[in-house]
Amino acid sequence: MLGLLLLYWIGKYFYKLAEEYNKNKWIFAIIGIVTYYAGIIIFSFAIGIILELVSPGAIDSIDDTLLGVMMLPFGILSCYLLYKYLDKTWEKNLPVDEIDQIGS
Repeated sequence: MLGLLLLYWIGKYFYKLAEEYNKNKWIFAIIGIVTYYAGIIIFSFAIGIILELVSPGAIDSIDDTLLGVMMLPFGILSCYLLYKYLDKTWEKNLPVDEIDQIGS
């Protein structure tokens, strides 16, 4: 249940960001959620490989729930990085009104 709440908030923030810059809202809400899962998968593989290289067989003793909780910050971090990237990119590409620049 907590996971669904987290997915709701991720989708909501990406939806609002796309709405602010007049982009397709639902597509970017879904992209935000996919980014969360992609970040979890990529970092899970990376940590699994590192653990197996450092201590073979150590990953077998880790509980699945604990591994899921450990990967939560990495999924949120990947969403945050994409959010900031889109925000900065779209902000640079905003059209500037020429009328506002006349007095400057």
